Amino acid sequence: MSAPVRVGVDRDRCCGAGNCVVTAPEVFDQDDEEGLVLLRRAEPPADAVDRVRLAVELCPAGAISVAHRPEHSAVAGSPQAPAAP
Repeated sequence: MSAPVRVGVDRDRCCGAGNCVVTAPEVFDQDDEEGLVLLRRAEPPADAVDRVRLAVELCPAGAISVAHRPEHSAVAGSPQAPAAP
């Protein structure tokens, strides 16, 4: 299974090629006016991560970025233990 990621897009760099939409339509779309990328899901489901990575490679303008996001551990959200004296 792929590690969780966070997707970002730069509409100023987008050239409207649409490769991202064809590759991962559950994550990307294009606007009706200029055909520029729209991000539908910044945190895609695990089964879409490989397609998102492919969309990054296929984007001729380099307008898509992917960063790993930390997984939540069982301790996350727990009160922090007091510091040792």
